[in-house]
Amino acid sequence: MTDVSLTPPDGPTIEETEGLSVEPITQWKLFRARFGRHRLAMVSLLVLGIIVVLALAAPILPINDPFELQRDASGRVLENIAPRGEFPLGTDDIGRDVLARVVHGGRASLAVAGITGFLVASLGTIVGALAGYYPGAIDQALMRLVDIILGLPLLPVAIVAGRIFQEIDWLPEGPLPIGLLLGILLWGSLSRIVRAEFLSLREKEYVEAARAAGANDRRIIFRHILPNAISPIIVQTTLVVGAAIIIEAALSFLGFGIKEPTPTWGAMTADGGRLAVRGFWWMLVFAGSALVATVLSINYVGDGLRDALDPTQTIERK
Repeated sequence: MTDVSLTPPDGPTIEETEGLSVEPITQWKLFRARFGRHRLAMVSLLVLGIIVVLALAAPILPINDPFELQRDASGRVLENIAPRGEFPLGTDDIGRDVLARVVHGGRASLAVAGITGFLVASLGTIVGALAGYYPGAIDQALMRLVDIILGLPLLPVAIVAGRIFQEIDWLPEGPLPIGLLLGILLWGSLSRIVRAEFLSLREKEYVEAARAAGANDRRIIFRHILPNAISPIIVQTTLVVGAAIIIEAALSFLGFGIKEPTPTWGAMTADGGRLAVRGFWWMLVFAGSALVATVLSINYVGDGLRDALDPTQTIERK
């Protein structure tokens, strides 16, 4: 007859494990784990953070005035001085410090990006949410408006509007008019994404349960549907912010952007290209590098956010 041992296996007993606690894995921890494994996004976030800090701290940094003409001891204007100790990035064709103008130019570009991103996120979310939650006449009317916005040729319209802005004296100088213009022109694509999310989410069981419990439309939209649609909103807004910086730079490059004498990377790139033909390469290289680094960083951070916020993505190092 087989002898069956009833001796419990080695290991901690129930009494010994009662004091142990298991830390729950929250959505925030999952997001950090996914985003942290996207190496390119992490590096880009660091680069973007440095650029933003420099731009915001520009008025208190120990650098020259971006509008002041630099002179030597005899009073001669230091025009087209190559990078050296006193001027790490050189001077432009009228004697202004390129380093100071690149740093202050970041303020204008980032301000345009921030204004555009806020408008796009606000308008796109509101219109998309209303169209997706109220199918029928409201949906049809709002989507026809979106079709009109998306049908406009972006750059030609921006050029014409930028030219008109330059003729209106009462408009404030700086990035505000261009940021508002781009925000009005770029929100259409986000509204379609939000509409598609709402059309899908409004049929979910938890939304039906909220309706059955007597929740009104406002509570259902803001409490139950919108939080579950926030991921594509964040990702699309990030991509639009990068596009806004490029468009602002293109407008400034063509002379229809932010009014002088406010420094912008686009205007500096245009002036730098003209000077590079004469052998003065530094303004083109440094202003263009700042522009490219910012846009690439934003796009890579957007890629990282998309992967981190999408639960279907496989976590892998990139």
